[in-house]
Amino acid sequence: MKRERYPTRKIRLVGVTQLLNLQLLLSKLPLDPDRPLVVTIAEEVKSRKLDQNALMWVGPLKDISEQVFMKGRSYSDKVWHEYFKTEFLPESFDPELTKENYIKWSHYPDGDKILTGSTTDLTVKGFALYLEQVYAFGAGQGVEFSGARI
Repeated sequence: MKRERYPTRKIRLVGVTQLLNLQLLLSKLPLDPDRPLVVTIAEEVKSRKLDQNALMWVGPLKDISEQVFMKGRSYSDKVWHEYFKTEFLPESFDPELTKENYIKWSHYPDGDKILTGSTTDLTVKGFALYLEQVYAFGAGQGVEFSGARI
């Protein structure tokens, strides 16, 4: 007899109640040698903070968009943001830098590459590293950064 597809479950262990729920769940897991379940226990990955993101827009992206001229023109903060994602987002999943299932690039049906990675896919550490690279780029272009530092 085929069993139904087992739904993915996540339990954040923050107290005794969650631990008891996990123990109950474990005792009721189906054993199936043909379609075994996989149980993974890991530390929760902290996503980048909203204040990090907000400061990025009023800090380095604003400063770079106002001060950097390339190929005879300036670019908006949105264009710089997209450019930096292509340049500085990690190329592949890294549990210290990105959330689970992170993918930087996907492909259109014709095979052309498209950026699908986002700064929302970064952990706190990953976002801090990303911003270091943005600041380094700006400094290399002679940007004088405003007081809005991250």
